[in-house]
Amino acid sequence: MDELNNQPQHYFQDDNDQAYPQGDAAKSQIDSRHRKGFIWRILFMAALMTAIVVLVALMFSIANDSFGYVVVISKIDPERLALNVINERLLTMPNTQSSEDDTALAKAIAADPQGIGFFGSATYEQNRDALKPVAVDGITPDRETAVSQEYPLTRPLYLYTTADILAENQAADVFLNYLITHAPETADGYLPASESDLAQAQQNWLQANPALPIPPGTWPAINPAGIDGRLTISGSSTLAPLIEQTATQLEEAGFAAEIHHEVVGSTAGLEAFCRGDVDIATASRPIQSDEIELCRENGRFPQAYPIAADALTVVANPALTFLDNLSREELAQLFAEAETWQEINPAWPAAPIHRYLPGADSGTLDFFARQILQPELAALPTDDLVRLLAANISVGRGRALEREQRFYQDKLVFDNPAAWNEACSQPKGARPSGCTAPPRTQAEIYDLVVQEVVQPDVVETFPLYDTLLKRESIQRQMAAEYPNGALQFRSWLTTSFITDPQSSTPEAAGVRTAILGSLWVIVITILFSFPVGVGAAVYLEEYAADNRLNRILQTNINNLAGVPSIIYGMLGLVIFVRALEMLTSGALFGLADGTTANGRTILSAGFTLGLLILPLIIINAQEAIRAVPTSLRQASLALGATQWQTTWHHVLPAALPGILTGAILAVSRALGETAPLVIIGASTFIVVDPSGPFSKFTTLPIQIYQWTARPQAEFRNIAAAAIIVLLVMLLALNATAVYLRNKYSTKM
Repeated sequence: MDELNNQPQHYFQDDNDQAYPQGDAAKSQIDSRHRKGFIWRILFMAALMTAIVVLVALMFSIANDSFGYVVVISKIDPERLALNVINERLLTMPNTQSSEDDTALAKAIAADPQGIGFFGSATYEQNRDALKPVAVDGITPDRETAVSQEYPLTRPLYLYTTADILAENQAADVFLNYLITHAPETADGYLPASESDLAQAQQNWLQANPALPIPPGTWPAINPAGIDGRLTISGSSTLAPLIEQTATQLEEAGFAAEIHHEVVGSTAGLEAFCRGDVDIATASRPIQSDEIELCRENGRFPQAYPIAADALTVVANPALTFLDNLSREELAQLFAEAETWQEINPAWPAAPIHRYLPGADSGTLDFFARQILQPELAALPTDDLVRLLAANISVGRGRALEREQRFYQDKLVFDNPAAWNEACSQPKGARPSGCTAPPRTQAEIYDLVVQEVVQPDVVETFPLYDTLLKRESIQRQMAAEYPNGALQFRSWLTTSFITDPQSSTPEAAGVRTAILGSLWVIVITILFSFPVGVGAAVYLEEYAADNRLNRILQTNINNLAGVPSIIYGMLGLVIFVRALEMLTSGALFGLADGTTANGRTILSAGFTLGLLILPLIIINAQEAIRAVPTSLRQASLALGATQWQTTWHHVLPAALPGILTGAILAVSRALGETAPLVIIGASTFIVVDPSGPFSKFTTLPIQIYQWTARPQAEFRNIAAAAIIVLLVMLLALNATAVYLRNKYSTKM
């Protein structure tokens, strides 16, 4: 017995006969618990870090697709549209004459005491004895000011052809070689091309002649003697003297090819070239996007050869002795606004201004308008934008736009008054919105012109990562594959993206309809599921007896929380869409309009998602109610309160923060659901905003799903932007719920 008493005690017992470790056993147990705690802490930190990494990767992926460079090719160049408006204004001013022949313009100005105009410096040099040059901003056009770029109207001059033409037409190949070699010394009045422009011209010619044995860094000057064939050239009047004198020199050097040269203006020359009618186009401006597209449609890939430069010269009749210098602002007023000299300067005579301008197809007119008047499509007045729209869309499309919203308050553009009055006399629900809506603003009409006329098309997209780290590679790729494209940094997440409806073109698509649909659906979901769910939880926790029936109910509720969401979609289809069609379509209340047949409406969607999250709300509400101390109930009942008074005034307020926490989780799930809504018939493409619970609808998750299923890369970009909108919506709703939860927690 003494030996037993002397053994070390590893455990002791309390009054309830429970054994507790002592000594080494206690230390071993504590160490074991520390080890287990450390392992669980490591696992928790690993899970947390994994979640953070996954979240960061997800957000990076979304941001990577939502921002970045895009290559945009427009059906019609917006600058060209604005330029056409300005050119029309210039050519329709009073006392204005135009011609594609610069020599004819020079003779007309020389014969008119009130005459003024502009053309290339070569034409001025040929007629300088009869004309008076006018300085611009105090700078007179001459070789020195032009070469130094001090004179503001200095410009490069271009020839355009293709490598295929040079390979097939020896006469064109040799002619271009001779012109690149001798252009600066060929004709009076022209300036040499810059070193970079000349290097570009030489490089393009060498690439078109890869078979020639030319040592690197050298330029081959080919002897034109004996070369025959046929060569056609068309285009700019500014370059006409250079082409004619080059042809003469080539003939003297033994060039036997037949040269056909036509002066029609830069625009007409480039169009003829792109159609395949001529071998070489001459232009006093760069080729434009729509012209490059025309060339590519006809299998021509134009190369630019900047072979000379020119100082566009403003000239006047020598009788205008007061006219020595004009500022850019005065030039703009002189050619686009004023009718008399006195309107520009009160000290000048009141005689009318006689303008002599290059024609509508002239690159010289384009260059002058671009440099002096600086046209921008977005800055054009409403009248000009409406005229552009009317000239480029069908009457039917214009009538539809006008009935949607008028262009003017006091007149119609596309519709006729009789048809308009008849449409506006219809009942309120059937009349066009344009009958009562205010007229479109200038900015709204500009947006219409961009969508309907310019029609910008994103042909290539680059993710944000490549945009930031591979910019030079992107620029090289764009220059090689899309010479008529515009490289722009684009944020697909913009204000217009949020406020515009869905569209079949990603550049014009928005999520307004989807946002409104999501809000309608989630409001109905909350209004249905929250009171029903909390009521069920109150019954099960506070009133239900512990019997077999209630235990079966509780088990089924727990099981329903794990049912796949698509099953709820099938349930909603059977019950809300089909069985309760009269209610969910609005026919029961006389509100069905024929477009919401079969009950595929917001109301059906809200009820379906309400069923989906109902088990979650019930279970979370039960846990919150169960956490309220029993003593609180007992105290209330002891003071004479009924069970309902106790539940309403004490239990529910104490449990409300926990109930709202569960509701936050449930609503978050409902907001992101797609499968049930697809089953009950949510629209994947809809442009009409929902106006009530009986409307057709789409939601943001449905919209994102539809866009990600499209093959075009741009739809993935706007899908990523829509995901950001969805996350912001989710955070906003959750933040509201958290605020309410904290508010009630503080009160308690």
